[in-house]
Amino acid sequence: MAADHDVTPTNEATRSTIDRGRFGATERRKTRGDDDRRAPISSAELSKGPTELAENRGARVNWRVFIISAAVIVAFSLWAMLAPTNAANVMREAVLGLAANLGWVYVVTVVLVILFVIWVAFSKEGRVRLGPDHSRPQYKLFTWVAMLFGAGVGIDMLFYSVTGPIAQYMMPPTGDPQSAQAAQDAVVWTMFHYGISGWSMYSLLGMAMGYFAYRWGMPLSIRAALYPLLGKRVRGAAGDAIDIFALIGTIFGVATSMGIGVVLLNVGFSWLFGLPEGLALQIALVLVAVVMTVAGCLSGVDKGIRLVSELNIWIAAAMMLYILVTGKTAFLLNALVTNIGRFIGTLPERTLETFAYEPGGADWMGGWTLFFWAFWLAWGPFVGLFLARISRGRTLREFVVAAITAPVLCDFIIVSIFGNSALSVVMGGNTEFAELAIAHPEQGWYALLEMFPGAAFLIGLATLSGMLFYLTSANSGAMVMANFSSTIPDPAQDGAKWLRIFWAVVTALLTIAMLVAGGVTTMEHATLIFAFPVTIIAYLVMASFLKVLRMERAEREGQIIRRRSAAAHGGQVPEKTWKQRMAQLRSYPSRRSVSQFLDRTVQPALSAVAAEFREQGYDATLSTTPNAETGIDEHTLVVNMAEHRDFHYQAAAVEAQVPRIGGRPMPKGDDVYYKVEVFTQTGTEGYDLMGLTQQQVINDVLDRYEAHLSFLSYSREHDYASVLTPAVAATTGAVPIVPTDADDVERVAD
Repeated sequence: MAADHDVTPTNEATRSTIDRGRFGATERRKTRGDDDRRAPISSAELSKGPTELAENRGARVNWRVFIISAAVIVAFSLWAMLAPTNAANVMREAVLGLAANLGWVYVVTVVLVILFVIWVAFSKEGRVRLGPDHSRPQYKLFTWVAMLFGAGVGIDMLFYSVTGPIAQYMMPPTGDPQSAQAAQDAVVWTMFHYGISGWSMYSLLGMAMGYFAYRWGMPLSIRAALYPLLGKRVRGAAGDAIDIFALIGTIFGVATSMGIGVVLLNVGFSWLFGLPEGLALQIALVLVAVVMTVAGCLSGVDKGIRLVSELNIWIAAAMMLYILVTGKTAFLLNALVTNIGRFIGTLPERTLETFAYEPGGADWMGGWTLFFWAFWLAWGPFVGLFLARISRGRTLREFVVAAITAPVLCDFIIVSIFGNSALSVVMGGNTEFAELAIAHPEQGWYALLEMFPGAAFLIGLATLSGMLFYLTSANSGAMVMANFSSTIPDPAQDGAKWLRIFWAVVTALLTIAMLVAGGVTTMEHATLIFAFPVTIIAYLVMASFLKVLRMERAEREGQIIRRRSAAAHGGQVPEKTWKQRMAQLRSYPSRRSVSQFLDRTVQPALSAVAAEFREQGYDATLSTTPNAETGIDEHTLVVNMAEHRDFHYQAAAVEAQVPRIGGRPMPKGDDVYYKVEVFTQTGTEGYDLMGLTQQQVINDVLDRYEAHLSFLSYSREHDYASVLTPAVAATTGAVPIVPTDADDVERVAD
């Protein structure tokens, strides 16, 4: 191997390369406007988001969001408890007005969200990860799906799985009651309300927040997801308003689920333990649930929600299997297949249905479809943030497809088995059961369970499942509320424990207030009203995410066409002598040898390049930090390029499996070895530096720097005007600067 030599890049070619990286900073400062609060128009500006959104690197309470949100919820709760009749009447009138005049907004919003997330999943951008390209999921598939299901499904599904199908059979929105047509559609309507619509909303907000947090290093929040649209304004009043709307909607959504839960569990505890039913027992259950929620909050995601989610999956599966085996097995399986087929066949029609031509159509929509759409909108920020929290390393395609298939299929099974079991009783002539299930859904659900053999065991299992549904939603809800009312730069952190406890108590207060003001009906009305602002957030998130995915595509298409010897993001891999290549074929370096190579070869080479950059007048820094996974120091060279995307060259050790094929002798000992890979801001370049000389490493740094300049130039040339990212000539009338090799690739904004 050749000896290290000439480690300081002072020759004319190198100086020319660095000089071509000068982007006319003085001229830019003369031509750029004073408005630094505009939205970013390129990935270069987007990369400044972490710095602009987080002045303080520590987690802290956002007092404006906290105080305003808490004041609104406490004021509403006091109004509902002190004037319950007035509160119920006012909310009912508001809901009637929304259903009659703005119901179409909810319908159109849900349709667009479904289409958007499906497009993202199956577009080329679906391969983008929630994190750098080399990141991988934290949780195993089953655990992840269980947490998806546990967080996105509340105890309300058990509540509506019986009363929903019976209500649609006895009082369908169209057609004759108790007809064959009504029977075919009864369960499908409930499956529709618990289908892909809600999970598409969760997917939209979850993947947007996770993308900006894990791929761009921004806070895990909705305001960060809107940074491409609003720029620095998301750090001020505009961002606070967004968080306030999201937080209030979340509280009402969680409180509604909690209220439905205690109404249902009230009957179960009364049946099991002989306790008197009524408001007193419901309030007692809320208070007990708060204590359990606080304990769960303090245990964290891994210890609390993860365990409860997996346990809930198994208990729900056991309950479904018991009902399937002891009930009308053949009928239930046939009905399940028919229900899924009819759901798929009628999904487009149902999704766009507003019953504009049906008498009383607005009333039915307000009580059913619009309520559920509002429910999912209210739960969207809550569940979306939680799903993002557990999905680092997943691709956008994997995230969306899993969210709109696995949990939805579980929903279908539960709704179909409960709903068809109840329908078979009603169709057999038991109208008293139908009337009970419609008038008192919580009693109807337990009345159905009493009809199965071993009713005590089944009711106990169902009550436990309901408690776990309730605990999972309340636990994760308190965590998310704390995050919404905090400024948390690190996506791995959560809000303060005392803040989670506070929101658990406030949510319990709101739940009790709505129980006093009229129970489930009042909860439905409140959810529909307070979820309306979230529709605006959904549109903003779609526009913002569309803009940044366009930037991803521009970056990908701006890379040099890959060849066999090309690096992942353009340019050629470092050339090696034939002896170096032959040595690497038989080499499986240990942790120690890789650590020594990084310290003795890579670090001095990067240090020399950084020194030369600084001598040429650039703001270049070289940092050394230990890698948490390998324990080996990684070295990162960053050249600050002012308004443009910084040049980022990181050399880090990566663990790899020793190959088990080929004619090479297998090493003894460990099954893993280590490589030294080069990383940019968005992931690995895919090649190994191990065995290079210092001069070869220096040459590779300069190759990567030239590729970076080429990308910036390409981005300028192909950043065409659009509604979301208008070209300067289209918006200001200025003449755009034509890029050259030594020119700035950033457009002049003003």
